[in-house]
Amino acid sequence: MPKDVVLIAAVTIDGFIARHSLETTNWSKDLHLFKKQTTGNPIIMGYNTSKVLSQHLSGRKNVIVQRDEDPAETLESINEEKCFIIGGGKTYHLFYSFLTHLYITPHPYVFGKGVPLFDGGDMKELKINFLRLLEVDKQNGIFQYQYEVLKT
Repeated sequence: MPKDVVLIAAVTIDGFIARHSLETTNWSKDLHLFKKQTTGNPIIMGYNTSKVLSQHLSGRKNVIVQRDEDPAETLESINEEKCFIIGGGKTYHLFYSFLTHLYITPHPYVFGKGVPLFDGGDMKELKINFLRLLEVDKQNGIFQYQYEVLKT
């Protein structure tokens, strides 16, 4: 099982990751950083996320999960030290209790409705600690916020 399970997401200011579940997210300005951070690591995604990708994400082991899969079993099958959960909202929710880090990049958009970052039922509060801020597009005020999840 990986030591680090990292949620990585581009979100709107109002907390959505997409307008609908099959949207190709072409508004995200952090794809270069996403590629740099995830290359060489396993990435876990839901079925809908895999459908909207134009191609297999090379340089990474692509793991596609279904909503009814056991996240612990999926993680047990990964031998690397770090993996990234890359979406969508139901997959973020599925792996919620296993997260060790959050890499969140807010973008200057307000959708008003759409797919929330965590798309699922009740969740307990996560205690997080700020680690660092990475510049994505300073002119447009886009930065990636990195947090560690504190285990309680």
